[in-house]
Amino acid sequence: MENTNNPWQILSAEDKYENNWIKLTHYDVINPSGGKGIYGKVHFKNLAIGIIPLDDDLNTYLVRQFRFTINRYSWEMPEGGGPFDEAPLDTAKRELAEETGLHAEEWSELLQIHLSNSVSDELGIVYLARKLSQHTAAPEPTEDIIVKKMPLEDALKMVDENIITDSLTIAALFKVKLMLLEGKLH
Repeated sequence: MENTNNPWQILSAEDKYENNWIKLTHYDVINPSGGKGIYGKVHFKNLAIGIIPLDDDLNTYLVRQFRFTINRYSWEMPEGGGPFDEAPLDTAKRELAEETGLHAEEWSELLQIHLSNSVSDELGIVYLARKLSQHTAAPEPTEDIIVKKMPLEDALKMVDENIITDSLTIAALFKVKLMLLEGKLH
């Protein structure tokens, strides 16, 4: 059984910043070796939800959008924030439809991943969407999105060439590739 006792002692905690999406907390702590220190934690107020749409010919769909935090365009799977009071699968279905116009008949959870657990508690959940049908996309007004259909292997090549750098997308694409190699997907 895994030890779940926290070896860090919290002396004080102070919320430094908060908005609709995150809260930043500063902690004064005693670290596991007994020394005094500080720690900062970014708390996310939503789940990170991603979707790998995969058709019968093993094509997937990526979206390109500008990411303010890295000051550049990013190729990634359809993804968005899911409120904690909403079922993650419902968020996934909504995000896929909004960003790509795709609907899927089959859904399965692909993976759960902590995206930067040294400084944040953000949890990502990714779904695999199969048996796809095309409808009209309806992105949010803040999203300037380009959607591109491509073979899964081309998306993996984009990871290899550092064109795709989004951690959630990279993990999900390699999980799908592993499932294909293990014969778990067709």
